[in-house]
Amino acid sequence: MTSLPFPLAEEPDDLTKEHGRKLFAGPSEFVKGVVAMNGLPAPDRLEVCFAGRSNVGKSSLINALTGTKGLARASNTPGRTQEINFFTQGPELYLVDLPGYGYANAPLKVVEKWQKLLKQYLSGRQTLRRAFVLIDARHGVKPVDAEIMKLLDTSAVTFQCVLTKSDKVKAKDREKVLDQTRAALSKHPAAFPEIVLTSSEKGDGIATLRSIIAHLE
Repeated sequence: MTSLPFPLAEEPDDLTKEHGRKLFAGPSEFVKGVVAMNGLPAPDRLEVCFAGRSNVGKSSLINALTGTKGLARASNTPGRTQEINFFTQGPELYLVDLPGYGYANAPLKVVEKWQKLLKQYLSGRQTLRRAFVLIDARHGVKPVDAEIMKLLDTSAVTFQCVLTKSDKVKAKDREKVLDQTRAALSKHPAAFPEIVLTSSEKGDGIATLRSIIAHLE
């Protein structure tokens, strides 16, 4: 039997899980929101970033990872976060929340500004080890998600797909979304060959994602 391309990431063993738990047991703090490259904090530690359509559950995932309720604030207004938000996770790591994308009602000039800043950040940040592209498990990969994946390809930034809100999908529907997601990822050379299935509400996949981040070098 041949293994599936882009399998689901396996539950980490106890030692690996503990490594992830310790990293995220440290304090989490908001550092700053950045609107231009000259505002970026010093590249003095490893960092990972999170990208996703507005309302995909990015803030909820960051809050679940850090165990800090309200650290990343979810906005009721789609596309409102127009900054790159930096958070420290202990002394070793930056968690970077990229602006949500995918809303046609955002002004064109605003969208162009986001895109320019994202391109500059992704191609110019040497300490960035991985991007996590969040996909809503109810909907799968949309054309706008494929655009950000293409940008990550051209920026030579390894990205890993994280399916969010998995608790809101029935098992049979989830398999369809997984098949569609795998087909989409196969077109992108920068895609890391594992998918992480998460539910911020239930805590599913959080230990796995913590462990993945803790073992990046």
